[in-house]
Amino acid sequence: MTGEEMHALVARLYPLCRSITGDGVRQTLEIVGEHLPLDVHEVPTGTQVLDWTVPREWNIRDAYIKDPSGARVVDFRRSNLHVVGYSVPVSATMTLDELRPHLHTLPGQPDLVPYRTSYYAETWGFCLSQRVLDGLGAGPYEVVIDATLADGHLTYAEHVVRGRSDEEVLISCHVCHPSLANDNLAGIAVATALAARLDSTRLTYRFLFAPGTIGAVTWLARNRERTGRIVAGLTLACAGDPGALTYKRSRRGDAGIDRVMAHVLADRPHTIVDFSPYGYDERQYCSPGFDLPVGSLTRTPYAGYPEYHTSGDDPGFVTPGALAGTLEALGEAVTVLERDGRYQNLSPYGEPQLGRRGLYGSLGGRSDTKQAQLAMLWVLNQSDGEHSLLDVAERSGLPFAAVAEAAAALEGAGLLKRVGSADEPAGR
Repeated sequence: MTGEEMHALVARLYPLCRSITGDGVRQTLEIVGEHLPLDVHEVPTGTQVLDWTVPREWNIRDAYIKDPSGARVVDFRRSNLHVVGYSVPVSATMTLDELRPHLHTLPGQPDLVPYRTSYYAETWGFCLSQRVLDGLGAGPYEVVIDATLADGHLTYAEHVVRGRSDEEVLISCHVCHPSLANDNLAGIAVATALAARLDSTRLTYRFLFAPGTIGAVTWLARNRERTGRIVAGLTLACAGDPGALTYKRSRRGDAGIDRVMAHVLADRPHTIVDFSPYGYDERQYCSPGFDLPVGSLTRTPYAGYPEYHTSGDDPGFVTPGALAGTLEALGEAVTVLERDGRYQNLSPYGEPQLGRRGLYGSLGGRSDTKQAQLAMLWVLNQSDGEHSLLDVAERSGLPFAAVAEAAAALEGAGLLKRVGSADEPAGR
């Protein structure tokens, strides 16, 4: 998928009213399923998942506030952000004074509509711009929320790219936000594009499309035995805004994925921050009982841009170029995860003669001949069975791709032997 194709997916998903449960999530997964085969899971209301319980399912058909003339001054059909997520049904006539406790605005951003939810407390409300609120008269107003909150299911989906190894890389994005293009639809689009391009991999890649918090908790509760296979992971969100890439380290701080992302981002504008238990679902995967090697990749982080959780986070805020840039960085990370490993130099006493093996000759005419030669020398020098190719790239300052290509050439010439994965203890 190109940046334009990812942006088109964001725009198509944008009008759907998503929440932590309900038909909006199912419709979203149906559309993603046009690009990827998905295993969709339905978990019944009341199911105990770790310390949580799967809540009742919420669905909404319509909602509005009508003024005395019958005009819809707040209209769910114009934007699903106008209704507080998980609002219980309402049908009433109210004055503005009676209605005000249920109205949410952003006085500092008077033209924007905020995003608000009330998942675990039965209440209701509307979101509107401060400018619209300031123009309302005393009423009375007809207030309707045509919604249901009843026993049902929590829905999530997985797409798995089976590799030659059972070791897994987890890519997770949340599918619970309504019309917010950067936070979460950009992450969904980039994850979909990455999954669609993977084929014939060494590692197994598991893509999880789940509601935030409760979805990740549910997946963890149902897959405890699988978590031991996860060798790396990322949560994806805010993947399409114009800001520089930001990587948040795993709880461990020095996991393989932390090193991989630091290397991949080194030649791009970026920020790397330490782990904190606030943010997206990395905080579930990195809870102390699991402590998985999962970091978080965004562009501008959550709450770091004025449009965050407002109607300003629309498809116009997301750019094809930013989506493509995020995907490119992820693709490089996959390359490192796939090709990293430890090697043993089979001719370690002095420098082996590369020319008579055709290795120097094969580089003739390349624009990066000097870099390729240097990469061979570094790989030979560091391949003692203890150092990985990422170690070599970090120490030499060379691109990982050049180091990996050099290792492949040297292995083909009989000068190297692969002795283990990068994260496998030496001597195993």
